Amino acid sequence: MVSRPLHYILAPLFYFAVAWVGGFFTSQGVKSWYPTIAKPSYTPSGSFIGIVWTIIYILSTISLILFVNRARGRAFFWPIIGLYVLNGIFNTFWSYLFFVRHALGFAVLDAFLIWVTVEMLITFIWFYSRMASLLLLPYFGWLTFAGYLTYVIYKTNSFSP
Repeated sequence: MVSRPLHYILAPLFYFAVAWVGGFFTSQGVKSWYPTIAKPSYTPSGSFIGIVWTIIYILSTISLILFVNRARGRAFFWPIIGLYVLNGIFNTFWSYLFFVRHALGFAVLDAFLIWVTVEMLITFIWFYSRMASLLLLPYFGWLTFAGYLTYVIYKTNSFSP
């Protein structure tokens, strides 16, 4: 049986991996391709985006730890853990779609999936830990903006008649 404190190590490692892999994909196009595409004037700087994501990953890590502390052994524990993992996969995949593949339309779809999974997490974990749920609100807010920004970049850089 896994000892109870293991999630204090696994949760930060999970979000570190999500950040690292996403950062690796981002680095593939952020200096070469990204400066060449049209972006709206309200696009935040890369350093600001990095700070926001760092804060989001820290809050998400704390949310996951709080959820595990309150919900271990209770109904729907593993499906919600799976939702955290799915969200991390969608999050990382967005960087791949956007910065590596330059698949802006698919990145818009993926941004929507990230947004939906965060909304689901906020809703589902509310019953176990309100604080864990509230810690995801900045993530949800940022995704609302970032998803819209992804859509605007997609529309601005689409060359269909």
